[in-house]
Amino acid sequence: MKWENVGEMNCSVARSLSILGDRWTLLILRNAFLAMRRFDDFQASLGVTRHVLAERLNRLVEADVLKKVPYQDNPPRFEYRLTEKGRDLYPVLLALTSWGDKWLDEGRGAPLEYVHKDCGRKFRPTMVCSECKEAVTPHDVMPVAGPGLAPGEKKSGRSARS
Repeated sequence: MKWENVGEMNCSVARSLSILGDRWTLLILRNAFLAMRRFDDFQASLGVTRHVLAERLNRLVEADVLKKVPYQDNPPRFEYRLTEKGRDLYPVLLALTSWGDKWLDEGRGAPLEYVHKDCGRKFRPTMVCSECKEAVTPHDVMPVAGPGLAPGEKKSGRSARS
């Protein structure tokens, strides 16, 4: 299978990767969650070429992860703002951050820490069951066929316990 067709797989991870599956896209989203909105700010922060940045921003707009909002008429200029679909990626970015802080900090500690505004305390994201609110690890999960799995189609991979 070619990379450009990965989004056609009947797999939620593959479909997500068809939009998010490159380093620049996740860094653009990181910056968007840090309130960056303008093309030149993204470009200066990331050092990515203007062509690549424009391509990634356009893909995120087409996927309804970001929306273009005009902020100047002459010449026309736009900001890129997270949509509801884009804001739903926040737990993904926090999970990647937490993993990087744990395994890749080279002993220096986290470059950023996160404070929950309601309680005022620093926190680390955790995965919990939406039903019982207990912490979830790979050993606690068993994938089963969902309504989107075609009859006779096998779920990919082995169980989460492997």
